[in-house]
Amino acid sequence: MTIKSTLTFLALLFIVVSCKTEPKKAEATSKMEEVMAVHDEVMPKMSTISKLVAQLKPMADSTETGKEYMSAMKDLQASHKSMMDWMQGFGARFDSDEILNGKELTAEKKKWLLEEEIKVNQLKEDINGSIARAEDLLSED
Repeated sequence: MTIKSTLTFLALLFIVVSCKTEPKKAEATSKMEEVMAVHDEVMPKMSTISKLVAQLKPMADSTETGKEYMSAMKDLQASHKSMMDWMQGFGARFDSDEILNGKELTAEKKKWLLEEEIKVNQLKEDINGSIARAEDLLSED
């Protein structure tokens, strides 16, 4: 083999290897971006939850109507706690380079990311649902 053919072979090998590994990294990065996009969508709603809890609190008591307000308030508080717990758990599983910079994930962390995607989507439903229920209840007044 000549030096030219050896270099050509190595260049082609590098291109093939790069093409095969890049989609996996891009796929994991893309999934991380999707998970973080859901988080970023619902995180600002934490202030809405706090405001709604403050509005419901004075109306929550042991009467039938008061129990509805209490239930709505507890749903909001549970949603808020779920967000805080999810962020803590997510942060324990992934480092900032993986979250923010697209650092390559291990096979185990790729599985974890799929689990976290399910959790954050459920969290989004819970947050949006608890907010909608509270707002509906408050609009009846």
